[in-house]
Amino acid sequence: MQIGKKIKELRTLHNLTQQELANRVELTKGYISQLENDLTEPSVSTLEDIVLALGTTLSDFFEDESNKEQVVFKKDDYFVKEYPGYTIDWLVTNSQKNEMEPILVEINPNAETEIDYPHEGQEFGYVLEGEILLQIDKKAYRVKKGETFYFDSTKDHYLKNVKDKVAKVIWVSSPPNF
Repeated sequence: MQIGKKIKELRTLHNLTQQELANRVELTKGYISQLENDLTEPSVSTLEDIVLALGTTLSDFFEDESNKEQVVFKKDDYFVKEYPGYTIDWLVTNSQKNEMEPILVEINPNAETEIDYPHEGQEFGYVLEGEILLQIDKKAYRVKKGETFYFDSTKDHYLKNVKDKVAKVIWVSSPPNF
């Protein structure tokens, strides 16, 4: 681990200059510069003062980044699968290990998703664009842009777009099922 690099990252994250950090921990700006360039190594006591001034602890400072749970997911992280008439973007990678699984479903005009057969759990959806029919067994519910749906997953269900423009829906299953 490059201690100096991590100190600099934390300092810039907190919008502090080297001088401001030095003042908070009663060190010189030159010493902070040497630390950040890995030209010197601080004592444990000095490092503890620095990380506390940067709003963290020694244990968090040295925590292995590769073991941290991902919190923010970018478009590059999504897993996308195309089906006839619709596309699913899995918005959280490896969500099978989580309590819920959010997806973005884009349904082409006059198309529908495959039937999702009864299973344990609940489903929630929010229509971002367009209008869909939520089919649960033999009953259909019209859900428009800005509206939501919520139901137990104990019956066959699927989404259908009966309009002439693409419908987009955030759909969440708990526990993961998609």
